[in-house]
Amino acid sequence: MNRVTLQDLYEELKEPLLLDVLTDLPAEPVLVHAADVHRPGMALMGFAENFLPRRIQVFGESETAFLGTLEAAEQRAAVERVLDLDPPVIFVAMDQAVPRPIMDLIRERKFPLIRSALTAVEFMAELSHHLEKVFSPRTEVHGTLVDVYGVGLLFTGRSGIGKSECALDLIERGHRLVADDIVEITRTTEEVLIGRYREVLRHHLEIRGIGVIDVQAIFGIRAIRLQKRVEVEVQLQEWDDSVDYERVGMEDRFTEILGVNIPQVVVPLYPGKNITVISEVIALNFMLKVYGYDAAQILNDRILDSMRSSKRLRNYLDQDRE
Repeated sequence: MNRVTLQDLYEELKEPLLLDVLTDLPAEPVLVHAADVHRPGMALMGFAENFLPRRIQVFGESETAFLGTLEAAEQRAAVERVLDLDPPVIFVAMDQAVPRPIMDLIRERKFPLIRSALTAVEFMAELSHHLEKVFSPRTEVHGTLVDVYGVGLLFTGRSGIGKSECALDLIERGHRLVADDIVEITRTTEEVLIGRYREVLRHHLEIRGIGVIDVQAIFGIRAIRLQKRVEVEVQLQEWDDSVDYERVGMEDRFTEILGVNIPQVVVPLYPGKNITVISEVIALNFMLKVYGYDAAQILNDRILDSMRSSKRLRNYLDQDRE
C-alpha cells in the first residue's frame, strides 16, 4: 500500500481545499491508513461500535450544531469518544468556530485539527477523490502508450525493437502520445487502468539515430495527452519461423497488470511490415468488439453455416433416387 501522511496531504490540498491549521501538525509523520472519510455523528452521541478505527473524521454543520447543545464537560466527552477511534486528523468544514472546551482538549492531546472553508459535502467529495488516487495500486511498465482512435494502446517489447518509432509514425498520422519508455500505471477501480508519463520524461521520444525529441514542441498540443486508459497491449516481437502466430483471431490473449486483465495482441515484425496501419486496425477492431461485433467469430459462424448447408444438400442428393 502507498505511504500517505497527513503532512503530505496538507501540503497538497491546503490551497484547493482552503485549509487552515488550528493546531500545530506533529513533527513526526502521521500516517493516513485508509481512503475512507467519515462523519462521526453517531460516535459523538455515544454509539461508536460500528465505526472503523483510524479513519479521517469530518465535523460538518450537524456535528458542530450537536456539540453546541452540550455543556462543556459533555462536549469534551463526546469528542473524546471520537478521539478513541484513533483518527489521523479531524477536519472542520465551513470555517465553523470550534468551542473552547474542544480546543482545549485537542491541544492537551496535541492532536491535529484542520479547518476548511468548503461545505462538508463538497470537502468530503474532493478529499475522497484525492485519497482514492493516492491509495490506488500503481506500477511502472517499460513501453510506450499511445491514444489511437480513442483506444489506449500499450506497446511493449524488448529495448530497441521499435516502440518509439511506431509511436512517432502514429503521432504523425494524428494520434496522441501519452508516455514513452516508462509508463506509470494506476488501477483506479477494479477494472480500470490509467497510464501516464513519468514527470521527468514528459512527452519526449527517444528515436535511435536521432536522439531525444520533444513531441509537443514539434507536433503541437494536439499530439499529446496527459493520461489515458490502458486498454490493449500490443507486444512487438521479431519474426520467428518456428512460432505459429495467430491468423484467425479466435483465441483471445490477455495480459495482467495490477490484477486487471486486458487484451494482448502479439505482432511479429519483419522488414517492410506496416506496423502503423496494423496498430490503427488493432484499435478499431477493439472498438468493434466493444460494440459487439467480432469479425473472427462472425466469419467462423459463416463457415460453419456453409458447411451445414453443403451437408444438407449432399444428403438431399444422396436420397434423391428419381
